[in-house]
Amino acid sequence: MDQSRRRLLAGAAAAAGAAWLPTTAWSQAQIDTARLIVGFPPGGTTDVIGRRLGEHLRGAYARVTVVENRAGAGGRLAIDHVKNAAPDGTTVLVSPCSMMTIYPHIYKKLTYNPFEDLTPVSSICSTVFGLAIGPAVPESVRDLRQFLAWCKENPKQSNYGSPAAGSTAHFLPAQLERIAGIEFRHVPFRGSQPAIHDLLGGQVSSVSAPIGEFLPHMKTGRIRMLAASGTQRSKYYPDVPTYIELGFRNLEAREPYAVFLPAKAPSELVQRLASAVRTAVAAPEFVEGIAQMGLDAGVMTPPELAQWLRADHDRWGPIVKEIGFTADS
Repeated sequence: MDQSRRRLLAGAAAAAGAAWLPTTAWSQAQIDTARLIVGFPPGGTTDVIGRRLGEHLRGAYARVTVVENRAGAGGRLAIDHVKNAAPDGTTVLVSPCSMMTIYPHIYKKLTYNPFEDLTPVSSICSTVFGLAIGPAVPESVRDLRQFLAWCKENPKQSNYGSPAAGSTAHFLPAQLERIAGIEFRHVPFRGSQPAIHDLLGGQVSSVSAPIGEFLPHMKTGRIRMLAASGTQRSKYYPDVPTYIELGFRNLEAREPYAVFLPAKAPSELVQRLASAVRTAVAAPEFVEGIAQMGLDAGVMTPPELAQWLRADHDRWGPIVKEIGFTADS
């Protein structure tokens, strides 16, 4: 595990102690209004993260912060908007990092270059992914090995939903399919909750999604979580083993949500925003708020985030190629 990934997993505790940013004219200048651009509809995970972050950036980074939802094209419309904005700190992107690390491998004509058109500022928090089964699978199936055996015996019912085609949640079971030698049909949805709705209704046998999306439903007993994609067990599901524990060592993934500015933003401005994010993420009320969504608070410095993005981009390239998926599939 590289240093930047360790920093992210360390969580908010590490955030409070950093004081690496210099005081400059940019860092002292007050920004009147900062617009936090979110590429997904109101009420979703990214939107809630953006709004909670905006509350803490108000007064610390800008006098006024406003969340602006530019939903569409799987988050790409928001990235295009920020890419074309003036690099003066007033337009800030809040986004899952898979838009930067996976999308370049699945879209032949991506309208942005994540390594040239954006400036990484800081991670905010992260999630791992869970694979859960529902009423379509017999109650006797209680773990991943039993589920894989059931899939082999029932290939017509062997399927999994995900929040979107081309997402991390999609590719984890796609890898599992190849490793386990099963037929595992992908059923893409527009978001996690529609997928979980069909899981509860028995329309799909399993769903792969960020673990926080399952939290409201776990107490009912109708959903059984089989595995999670972290390097260690999640504090939200301490009884659920990781894919690694179960022998699937390549099925490890963590999705950070991060802050970006347009390319050519002054380094002093980048540092000032990174400092404000770091302070926000260290606030107990911020940590507690996102914990309700199954998210782990944690920051990376701009160089660490840039390094993480490049490493994760390079990691997913061969995986996507082996699976053979493109946005035109």
